[in-house]
Amino acid sequence: MGGDSSTLSLLSRKHEILLFSSTAIALYGYDQGMMSLINTNHSYLRTMQISPESPLIGIIVSVYYLGCAVGSVIASWLADRKGRRLSIFICLAITVLGNIFMFTSGMSPSGTSPWNDGALGCMLTGRIILGLGVGGIDAVVPIYSSELSSDESRGRALAQEFQMNIFGLVMAYSINLGVTISLGKDSQWAWRIPIVIMQIFPILLMSVTSQLPETPRWFISKDRKDDARKALESIHGKEIADLKLEELEKAQEEESDKNVGYKDMLFPGGSHFHPTVVTVMGQVNQALTGYGAVSVYGPQILELLGFGVRQAELLTLANYISYFLMMTFAWLSIDIFGRRKLMVWGAAGLTICFGMLTLFGGLASSVSGIPKLAVEIPGTIALFVATATFGIGWLATVWLIPTEIYPSMARAQGGAISVIVWGLANFSVTLLAPIGFNNLKFWLFLVFAATNAFAGWWTWTYTPESGGRSFEENQEFFESAKKDNSWVVKDVDGGKFVAMPHKENDEGDGERSPLLRRRT
Repeated sequence: MGGDSSTLSLLSRKHEILLFSSTAIALYGYDQGMMSLINTNHSYLRTMQISPESPLIGIIVSVYYLGCAVGSVIASWLADRKGRRLSIFICLAITVLGNIFMFTSGMSPSGTSPWNDGALGCMLTGRIILGLGVGGIDAVVPIYSSELSSDESRGRALAQEFQMNIFGLVMAYSINLGVTISLGKDSQWAWRIPIVIMQIFPILLMSVTSQLPETPRWFISKDRKDDARKALESIHGKEIADLKLEELEKAQEEESDKNVGYKDMLFPGGSHFHPTVVTVMGQVNQALTGYGAVSVYGPQILELLGFGVRQAELLTLANYISYFLMMTFAWLSIDIFGRRKLMVWGAAGLTICFGMLTLFGGLASSVSGIPKLAVEIPGTIALFVATATFGIGWLATVWLIPTEIYPSMARAQGGAISVIVWGLANFSVTLLAPIGFNNLKFWLFLVFAATNAFAGWWTWTYTPESGGRSFEENQEFFESAKKDNSWVVKDVDGGKFVAMPHKENDEGDGERSPLLRRRT
């Protein structure tokens, strides 16, 4: 398939890659939706031999993120040495293995576990292995997608992929709720079926991985010029493959004498310490928005507002469906307003929403005589708005920025650092969230309001706008920051990186020219 001839098939090469990347990213969302109702299944709790208030519930959920952190390092190392595509394939195979461990944990015909503590150990092992695979996917897929997208549409492509992340969440929660209603919370199959259905994603993706191209940028970095040309021809056709090849070779020559290691990225004074701080704080601030806890413990939040268990579960499904639909505004706006503006306004909106949830949660819990609907309706609206605000402002942006601010030879390491911090931050949040709900109740929302305010301030002060610029242009911000002796965005290069640039109709050099240009 080459050039325009790809339009004769059902999907163009660009859309094949987008569909593949989106389905891979959906694995993370599926896990969130899957665990939110498994945590309250009576058979599951008996099998794991834990109580509904046990901190082990949070530990089982959160160890997954530790696996993600380790998996991202391994996958990024493999992606640099053996290619993005092979790394993704291996990560998918690992998710299959982790899922099998989870599905078989404590399995018995009667549903009463004869495994004793072995069931919990098997589940924890499965969660960690699953995290290894999904963490690797989350590290490599955004890089794979970004290296095959144009400067002006990188945000749109990744936001569309993360909309599929929410589709995975909706799918998992819908299946989980359906089998729970049909089989009841005392059935072991009400929690095992959603787990095993997850296998559809990695098995399907593994079956088509060999049909997708490796990124020509990776081939060039390994001095495999002929393979790079073949990859370019499969995407663009022979007519312009040589032109694209020359541009990639020029970019590689400019970067070939600038080897970057983790030491240069993680220690003050390192050549890429500044972009690493931007990457790290992006993921820390995303965790501080609190939405990782909201997505996993959604039904419990609605119960705090006064809803019954089944009402809370159904409203959580409605919230996730709204989440999926509202993500459309994320990919429509991210390349128009930019990453920075969406994050700042998103943090402000979440601060207000969590403040309102504190108020309504307090009224529901502490004040008698107030009509239930007077609390439940505005509280539910605040939760729905918070969900949409997070999706538009924070879901895709913090994953996109690391793929844009590092040079080619550091992009995989930057993606790994991003996933490591994401894993550790979400490990902490999801571990502490059930403890917070049990002890702080509605006051936990006030904590999230404060952390969102901090996230918005930090982003406005220190996060540059990386959208609409080539990879090389984004390097200029960090070079200028050194010259100006300031990391404050408005003070660097006259505030050039506060907002999206005004694009000119030139092609430029280096990595400005896209491998997959959007056709309008």
